[in-house]
Amino acid sequence: MLPQHKPTIDLVIPVFNEAGVVEQTYADICKIIDPLPCKFNIYYVDDGSGDKTAECLASLAEKDKRIVVLELARNFGHQAALTAGLDASTGDFVITMDADGQHPSELIPQMIGLFEQGYDIVQAQRIEEEQRVSFKQITSSGFYALINRISGTPIVAGAADFRGMSRQAVEALKSMPEYHRFLRGMISWMGYRSVVLPYHETSRVAGKSKYSFGKMFRLAMDAIFSFSLMPLYIGLSAGGLFFCLAALEMIYVLSFWLTGRTSNLAPGWSSLMFVILIVSGIIMILLGFIGVYVGYIFQEVKRRPVYLLKREKE
Repeated sequence: MLPQHKPTIDLVIPVFNEAGVVEQTYADICKIIDPLPCKFNIYYVDDGSGDKTAECLASLAEKDKRIVVLELARNFGHQAALTAGLDASTGDFVITMDADGQHPSELIPQMIGLFEQGYDIVQAQRIEEEQRVSFKQITSSGFYALINRISGTPIVAGAADFRGMSRQAVEALKSMPEYHRFLRGMISWMGYRSVVLPYHETSRVAGKSKYSFGKMFRLAMDAIFSFSLMPLYIGLSAGGLFFCLAALEMIYVLSFWLTGRTSNLAPGWSSLMFVILIVSGIIMILLGFIGVYVGYIFQEVKRRPVYLLKREKE
């Protein structure tokens, strides 16, 4: 049920090496939220920054009592930083967004309005410019096409970690303590009433993206291995295919014995080696898939925390 009073809105903003940027985006956010008739709290999560980000956030917190700064013990990653902010939030409606200015704060009033209409999840969807074709756009489109095909959890293409969630949705997400976190999939899996809010991504205020290709690749692997068993099915299917080919080969050889044409059977060293190499390759790939799943299980059963908090400043 929606609260009868004006809702309390929490903004959760992970930050990593954004000194000189966070002040500008904070000013932009304040221009939007200050006129709104809601109580706001702003949770900045410093994900182990190595520059002056901590000092910048401390300075902002001294000027604005709405700001809470969470400093993580080290760089745990974007998904862990978001989790830390969501765990600390207490508001009726929680909006997660990045600190680089690419998530337009102008959408905050629309998100609140949709929440007041009864939506538990307001998912912002990045709309790519048609004339822009980049490596990131191509890989992103390919990833969403793949994950939606192999998993049973539909994920909105272009969905960013720019979204709003009701308190009920946040509490449900907090009840899912898995270590390898792909929040877009986890939130979609919950199935609460949701709506998509399209937006055009703006340029960064300054600096460059901290999401390297390696980080994007690891996030994609977390998504695939957390939400699908398709890699195992691929190995199983390949094994079944080669079993059928082996059966056909056996029938072919038996036909020579049954018809008395055994002299026509020529030794096939090259073909034998080819089959051995192919089968061995498939076995190694399948063992690799199994090893990844076992590794994920190993990390889950250790029950290490997703993040460690260094300090909290209000």
